[in-house]
Amino acid sequence: MSTDRRPSWEYKALEPPKGLTKRETVDPTDELNELGADGWELVDTIDYDKGGTKLLLLKRQVVDE
Repeated sequence: MSTDRRPSWEYKALEPPKGLTKRETVDPTDELNELGADGWELVDTIDYDKGGTKLLLLKRQVVDE
């Protein structure tokens, strides 16, 4: 009998950095690369109706130890 288990995931919602104009002012590439090195993967974005990104959605697999 197989004891294969489905993977478990944890999720993170990251708000892009914004300036006084309430628009994205800083490129989030460095932060995303750091999160990627920790196993996080960008899976989707939630955008405002009139442009701009509200949230970046990330996930990573939970590793049982």
